[in-house]
Amino acid sequence: MTDDDLETAVEQFLDGTETALGEYDQGYVDADATLSVIRNHLDELAAAAEDAGE
Repeated sequence: MTDDDLETAVEQFLDGTETALGEYDQGYVDADATLSVIRNHLDELAAAAEDAGE
């Protein structure tokens, strides 16, 4: 994985997390669903970071 790939993964994490929090703030989803989405984004980011370290 290149630095560009890791940068893309970070941007996707931030965008996805911001979207999830925005939907929560607007009342579209509950806290449990929001945390689940954020955890999934975090897992994806961690996997990308791990790949970058190899």
